[in-house]
Amino acid sequence: MIDIGINLTNNRFDKDRADVIARAQAVGVKGLIITGTSLEESIAAQQLAQQWPDYCYSTAGVHPHDAISVTDFALPQIRALAQLPQVVAIGECGLDFNRDFSPRPQQEAVFEAQLALAAELNLPVFMHCRDAHERFLAILKPWRNKLPAAVVHCFTGSLQELHDCLALDLHIGITGWICDERRGTELRQIVKEIPSQRLMIETDGPYLLPRDYRPKPKSSRNEPVYLPHIAAVIAECRGESAVQVVNNSYQVSQAFFAI
Repeated sequence: MIDIGINLTNNRFDKDRADVIARAQAVGVKGLIITGTSLEESIAAQQLAQQWPDYCYSTAGVHPHDAISVTDFALPQIRALAQLPQVVAIGECGLDFNRDFSPRPQQEAVFEAQLALAAELNLPVFMHCRDAHERFLAILKPWRNKLPAAVVHCFTGSLQELHDCLALDLHIGITGWICDERRGTELRQIVKEIPSQRLMIETDGPYLLPRDYRPKPKSSRNEPVYLPHIAAVIAECRGESAVQVVNNSYQVSQAFFAI
């Protein structure tokens, strides 16, 4: 398994990052993709990846929440980061019309700028979409055939939204949301619709601790040690063995990020 989305720069990991990585390795997690969500976080993610070579990698990008901070749409700092060996994708980028922390026109412009950069550099994109499905697809569609690969991370959408994403040949990232008996019901029903060659697994830690994990962890912080549990729940919902899901997602993630 590779955890394709871990916010390891988050301050909730400040006291024990090395232990978090050691625990991940101990349960068979073969690699971590550290998410960059702003210029500052992307720099920090790349620096962390440097500390654990050939195990940690990073993305470089601007999350829609931080789109308001962008003044130069050429994104020179993200471009420079993206050419370093630890950086394996552009993102986290996309649209978030749920929180609207950045004005929607700015979100859209910054998303498109990152798609253009990924196309130019021939890098995959790591994408966020929340309550913005139609605009997200409208912006992405003209760029899709110029991108080597693209994943909608932390997918929590409907069956129709899933089919729309698959029609654009997108990869789908599934998190511990599927372990939530309140919010994850629809996802549990539709995850079997994802072709095996498009399915990847992530924690999105420190967020989205699997609610059904037992014994219940003392901390609400999610981390990669719980990735095998998420994989097992996905396998159950798909009618597959955990070994199948683990092995397949590893191969798919390895190919997607070219690591």
